[in-house]
Formats: sequence, C-alpha cells, structure tokens
Amino acid sequence: MTITGSAATAQRNAWNAAFHELGLPWFWDTGCELPDCGAEHACVRDYLVSHHPHLLTVYDAGFLVAAILATKERCEAQCLAAGGDLAAAMDWRELRQPQIGI
Repeated sequence: MTITGSAATAQRNAWNAAFHELGLPWFWDTGCELPDCGAEHACVRDYLVSHHPHLLTVYDAGFLVAAILATKERCEAQCLAAGGDLAAAMDWRELRQPQIGI
C-alpha cells in the first residue's frame, strides 16, 4: 500500500525531521517513495544495509534503527502537540546546506 497526498507528505516530513535532528545527511523528497515493506524497523534496517553500510561498521544496526524510529516518532508528536501541520511543505535540501558564521 503506497501512501499518497498529505499523509505521505506528513510521514516524509517526520522522517526528514528525524534525519535532520540526528545529523544524517539524507532525506526523502517528493520524488522518492517512502518505505513500504510492512514494518518500519525492517525498512530502516534494509535502507541502512543497502545505502549506508559504512555506518554499520561503527554502530550496531539495532541501535541506529531504534534511534531513527524514536526520533521520528518524537518529532511527529512534538509537531502535532504544537499544532503544527506535519503535511506543510518543507525544503529539506535547504536545511541540509552548510551554515556560515558562528
């Protein structure tokens, strides 16, 4: 089942907020499908193994997956508790730009 529309945008923003907060230089944009493998834990683990195996030489896969999922859930809950619109448009590439200054 593929999630579309504002629900997909909200879910994508929750994932990207977690990646951003954890300092992971990746994001899902509107051109990328969100993981749809039945279980988020397995999806994140598969993504790490396929696209970022170097992280698994330093960190335990279970630890990374748990950190990403917990951060995603917390970011989502904080946004909703603050009355934010999780489906609002976000330019995650802009947030990933290096900062100049202090």
